Amino acid sequence: MIGILVFICCVLLLVGGYFLYGRLAEKVYGFDASAPAPSCTQKDGVDYVPLPVWKVFLIQLLNIAGLGPVVGALSGCLFGPVALVWIVLGCIFAGALHDLLSALMSLENKGASLPELIGNTLGPTARYLMRLLCIFLLLMVGVVFTQLPAGMLHGLVTDVSSFWWAVIILAYYFMATALPINALIGRIYPFFGAVFLFMALGLAIMLPLSGHEVLPRLNTAEVMHPAGLSVWPMIFVTIACGAISGFHATQSPLMTRCLPEMRHARCVFYGAMIVEGLVALVWATVGLTLRDVLTDYALVPDAATGKNVLQQLAEPGGISFAALTMASPSMAINYACEMLLGPVGAFFAVLGVVILAITSGDTAMRSCRLMLADVLHLGQRNTWMRLALSLPLFAVVIVLFQLEIGVIWRYFGWANQALACFTLWSIAVHMKSHGRNSLMPLLPALFMTSMCTTFLLYAPECGICFSLTVSTLVGVLVSSACLLLFLLKRRRGQSNSPHGTL
Repeated sequence: MIGILVFICCVLLLVGGYFLYGRLAEKVYGFDASAPAPSCTQKDGVDYVPLPVWKVFLIQLLNIAGLGPVVGALSGCLFGPVALVWIVLGCIFAGALHDLLSALMSLENKGASLPELIGNTLGPTARYLMRLLCIFLLLMVGVVFTQLPAGMLHGLVTDVSSFWWAVIILAYYFMATALPINALIGRIYPFFGAVFLFMALGLAIMLPLSGHEVLPRLNTAEVMHPAGLSVWPMIFVTIACGAISGFHATQSPLMTRCLPEMRHARCVFYGAMIVEGLVALVWATVGLTLRDVLTDYALVPDAATGKNVLQQLAEPGGISFAALTMASPSMAINYACEMLLGPVGAFFAVLGVVILAITSGDTAMRSCRLMLADVLHLGQRNTWMRLALSLPLFAVVIVLFQLEIGVIWRYFGWANQALACFTLWSIAVHMKSHGRNSLMPLLPALFMTSMCTTFLLYAPECGICFSLTVSTLVGVLVSSACLLLFLLKRRRGQSNSPHGTL
């Protein structure tokens, strides 16, 4: 019963964050809600297309809610119930704030893409760096969100191999990238959204009815990760999209170009992130509830390679759900869905997870095309021009398919959070330069800078492997140096600012 109450409190905090902190952020930023939206002033029938608010919200939600709030939340709950704390606080005070304020900056700049926004505030060097980082990150998303859903679809329909599912997904991505936004994405996303909501609501309803005690272990101080990984900084990269994700700021300009009126910005951008946080909360609760449940999988040595591989048993009694999550998050997702929803419900729930991946992969490639068009200053009204930009991007994705998914995912995770750092600093500088109080973006910017630096120096397998103490100290120093540069920039701007003290 206590676990259910904790879950309900987390839900209420997230909803309350939308109405209280989201409204405060909108007020502090001080944008003109009555100004005409870019979808009207720049209308081109391809990317700048006014859409109904409900459809803009749904597309934004599906754009940002990839596999992160599912795979990331399940993997994050291996650290224990502290995952719930990070999801709630990170979503309200960092992630949703990041999404809303970056979208408001884009709205004020005719729907400009993220690298151009960062370049406008942090200078031309930052613009070129962000162009490279964003395009690289989006191409990684295109690869990851093709490979993973292809494997999961093969599990649902075994007659079609993972290779051919990947071909089908890439073909859809290409059409979604090149066609006008209301020709494909605007038409099929309502169906995708219905399946997605069934997945999240079905799990939330059935979990307390499953016979398992909800959240049986609530000691946030307990070290619970099976591999002994430290909560700091590992959990903050593991759970990204459910708390804060730099990838979101690359997606928001797609919808700033479709928002019919500026006054709906908080509903679409802050609200979509809150809903994603709720999805991550559901999956983290599932993972924490089933953590010690014995599954019908076992790890056995493969005769050819000598490595341990998963083998399904006739009945439960194998490894725990936590161990299954470490070995194969996709199998853990399938197992949890079937246990809680039954075979038919599991089919639609897993399909909902696949949809989360595909609806982020398609818009990631579309964003990549738009960023490349911004770099080359090429208009996108002409179909052949869109095709000319899309073809080389997909050629790169096909080449990147040769890399291991584990390698791609680790570096994608760090690059994702590093991008969030740049975006938050850009927002803070932008608000200061316009005489607005920048404390709201400044605090998460400092935290994320320290965390990303620590992770890069410490993280096993993909970091430099310094000690945690040294890595943390360097992280704090880098964050402090960034703050000093920010304050110096602020002082130089005060003499020219008509607003006086910033």
